[in-house]
Amino acid sequence: MSDLMNIPCPHCSALNRVPAERLGQKPVCGRCKQALFDGKPLTLTESNFDAVAMRGDLPLLIDFWAPWCGPCRQFAPVFEQAARSLEPQLRFAKLDTEAQPAIANRFGIRSIPTLIFLKGGREVLRQPGALSPPQLKQFIDHAMGLG
Repeated sequence: MSDLMNIPCPHCSALNRVPAERLGQKPVCGRCKQALFDGKPLTLTESNFDAVAMRGDLPLLIDFWAPWCGPCRQFAPVFEQAARSLEPQLRFAKLDTEAQPAIANRFGIRSIPTLIFLKGGREVLRQPGALSPPQLKQFIDHAMGLG
């Protein structure tokens, strides 16, 4: 019997039970029939944050950023490339701190960009500042090894 993982749909927020070995086979949502993984960071807002970020069995890496932030804009392609290459082992998401100040305050974001790694809806690791591709990989590897 395979391990079932609860995966929130990034489109309709429905919780889907997917066998772990099928994560890489482009699973679709049972409710809306859209792909559970798009190979790109999903956008978090007040309306979908708790349903997507705080539920499910997949770890989640959130990039807290703002459109006016130069380092945030420089880091964006690095983050997007990581999402393309590392999904579905973990989910990537972006949260615009200007558009979603309540969530930024909830996480105590004081500088941007800031990365927060969540497992089971709980913060495991935090990293302020833009990272190079090797630094991001090292951060992810470290976070994935934590319990």
